Amino acid sequence: MNATPENQRTLLDIADLDRRIAQAERARTKPAQAARIGELVAIRQDQLRELTSLTGTRDDVRTELKRLESDVAVVEQRRNRDAERLAASTSSKDAQALEHELASLARRQSDLEDAELDVMGRLEEAEAAVAAQQALLATTTAEGTALTSQAKADVAAATDQGAQLARDRAAVTATVAADLLAEYTRRAANSAGAARLTHGTCEGCRMLLPSTDLNDVRRAPAELVVTCPECGCILVRTEESGLS
Repeated sequence: MNATPENQRTLLDIADLDRRIAQAERARTKPAQAARIGELVAIRQDQLRELTSLTGTRDDVRTELKRLESDVAVVEQRRNRDAERLAASTSSKDAQALEHELASLARRQSDLEDAELDVMGRLEEAEAAVAAQQALLATTTAEGTALTSQAKADVAAATDQGAQLARDRAAVTATVAADLLAEYTRRAANSAGAARLTHGTCEGCRMLLPSTDLNDVRRAPAELVVTCPECGCILVRTEESGLS
C-alpha cells in the first residue's frame, strides 16, 4: 500500500488520540476510587452488623435495668406500707412479724440495688461500645461519600474529555486517505496501529528491528507503507528513524 509521507505521519496523531481515548474510557468506566469504594462498602456492612449486635446488647441491658428498677420500686412500696402498718400496730405478734418482713425486704432491696449498680456499669460500657462503633461507621461513611463524589466528578471529566478527543479524532481522520485509515484500524485491533520508527526501534513494541528488516525499510520508497515485523503496526519514518 502507498500513502503520502504526510498521511503516514498523521497516523501518529491518530494513534496518540486513540491511546488517550482509551485512557479516558478506562477513567470513565473504572475510576481510580472504585477499588477503595468497594472495600469501604464491605467494611461498612461489617460495621453495621457489629453495630446491630452491640445495639442489641445495650438494649437488653437497658431492659434488665428497667426490670430491676421496677423491682426496687415494688420493694420500697412494700417497705413503706409495712412501716406504716408497724407504726399503727397494737399487737406485739403482728409487730414482730412486720419487723421480720421489713428486715427481709431491706436485704432484698440491698441485693436489688447492688445488682442495679452492676447493670448500670454494664450499661455504661455497652453505650460506650455503641458510640465507638457509630464513630467508626461515621468515619467509613464519610470516606465513602467523599470518594464517591470524587469518582463521579472524575467520571464526568473523563466523559467530557473522551467526547472532545473523539471530535478531535474525527477532524484528524478526515485528512487521511480512506484505505490507509482502514489499514491502520485493522492493525490497531492487535497493536499500536501505527508507531514511530526511532533509531531502528519500533516505538509500538519497543523492539529493535533486525538488520535485514531495517535494510528493507531503508530501501523502501517514502510512499510505501511499511510495517513492524514484530508487532505488525505501521512504521512511520521520520528524521529520527536512523535510516540514513
